[in-house]
Amino acid sequence: MATFLPSRNSKPFLGLRRRPGVPVVPFVAPDDAPLAPHTRRSSVVAAAIYHDGRRTGSFTRLAEAFRTLRERPGGMAWIGLERPDETELMTLAREFDLHPLAVEDAIQAHQRPKIERYGDTLFVVLRAAKYLDAEEQLEFGELHVFVGPDFVVTVRHGASPDLAGVRGRLEREPQMLSQGPEAVLYAILDAVVDGYAPVVAGLENDVDEIESEVFGGDPEVSRRIYELSREVVDFQRAVRPLQGVCASLAKGAAKYGVDEELQAYLRDVADHLTEAGERIESYRAALRDILTVNATLVAQRQNEEMKHLSEVSIQQGEEVKKISGWAAILFAPTLVGTVYGMNFDTMPELHTQYGYPAALVAMLGVSVGLFRIFRWKRWI
Repeated sequence: MATFLPSRNSKPFLGLRRRPGVPVVPFVAPDDAPLAPHTRRSSVVAAAIYHDGRRTGSFTRLAEAFRTLRERPGGMAWIGLERPDETELMTLAREFDLHPLAVEDAIQAHQRPKIERYGDTLFVVLRAAKYLDAEEQLEFGELHVFVGPDFVVTVRHGASPDLAGVRGRLEREPQMLSQGPEAVLYAILDAVVDGYAPVVAGLENDVDEIESEVFGGDPEVSRRIYELSREVVDFQRAVRPLQGVCASLAKGAAKYGVDEELQAYLRDVADHLTEAGERIESYRAALRDILTVNATLVAQRQNEEMKHLSEVSIQQGEEVKKISGWAAILFAPTLVGTVYGMNFDTMPELHTQYGYPAALVAMLGVSVGLFRIFRWKRWI
């Protein structure tokens, strides 16, 4: 995990400048208005105002936070929301002049990781990931971050990441937090990327298990390979675009002269992200190879089964030949004996002196002849 250290200098972040004096607010919610209707759970997880890196106020209603920020210029508002409705987001949009397209993305969610600039406000989309050991599955959370000159608004869709931990860590480093919204953005980005480490470890363990199952002949391994491949692809879709986000932030930091320490933290986050991306790409390649090996092994087992079935079929054919040969040998004397035993008076062989021996000789001769023929053809 990248550790944020206090900085001696504070410079504008990517061209964001604090608004001088009391800002002009086109919309102000009534001070006594509740944050949300009593019939609905409030989406505000935390709302606080900071001055010089220290919390100067905590609020449960957005109107109170807005009023305090206006009354004491030079502070920073950090508001965290979880699955807010359109009304709450529109309230924030009017207060902080958020772009309608960014607000629409935050309401609808299901966005890919990206960074966009709207005037003096940055809109960043992050996808956090969590590995569930019991289910051996990935759980994704989506986080939208609005970063302005004197505010940070986070809109979370999902259980992760743990922004309470990020807030607590920054509050324990007031000199770092005093650098403003840029420090908050870097801390959030660092938390998201650090959360990828256990996911990578879990996927690595699953790949190792699958390799053992493939050579163990588990018939269900093909399905598990496919499911794990889908999880790897989904995780890669969260990691790969985030590398572009870090690259854009690095370019902006160099352009606007962001503090060197913050740039170093961003490079550290980018390094961790690159490492995670490389490892997940190696897992994807390994799963492709495992799937190929598994298909080969399945084909070999099928060939062995077909060979066994062919051998059994050939063996059965040989047995049928033997049975058929002996049946033919036994049928010949039976036929002669049947004709000889019809006992008609007009049959000349019944009154012939050598008729009985002749019948026996005929039976024996036919049987021997058939036996030699079948023996020559290797039927018996």
